[in-house]
Amino acid sequence: MVVETMRFSEFDESNWGDLQPYLDTALLPVTGLLGGESPPAAAELVGSAGDWLAPIESAFKGRTVTYPAHHYIGPGDEASLDALCSRIKTGGFKFVVVVSGRPGWDETCVPSADLFANPATDDDAPDPEALRRLVSDMWKRSAKA
Repeated sequence: MVVETMRFSEFDESNWGDLQPYLDTALLPVTGLLGGESPPAAAELVGSAGDWLAPIESAFKGRTVTYPAHHYIGPGDEASLDALCSRIKTGGFKFVVVVSGRPGWDETCVPSADLFANPATDDDAPDPEALRRLVSDMWKRSAKA
């Protein structure tokens, strides 16, 4: 059986209970839209988040579940994102990875997230191998704890 990228919408009550023990990591795309963007600018932000998400999804099929993107969040909304990460964990995930095409997210502003996959600057491009290592290292640190 080939395991495809797992999205939240691919589960129902009949299969979730059997699969949940194997799917311990939630990927939470955060586009960082603020509401004042033009349609092309909004599309670029959404696409950028997808560019950072795709390498993680493809590398870890069968262990991660991609949640719906959290679109309208920006400076000053960190507590809301932190609460969302906590609720996702309460729902049964051990890890939450915040994935964004915008720089600025880290553990100081969202301590409930376990990892941030996002650029350091606006000009950074996703490095699939580096993203794979980041997620693998998160799991390894947890196994040692």
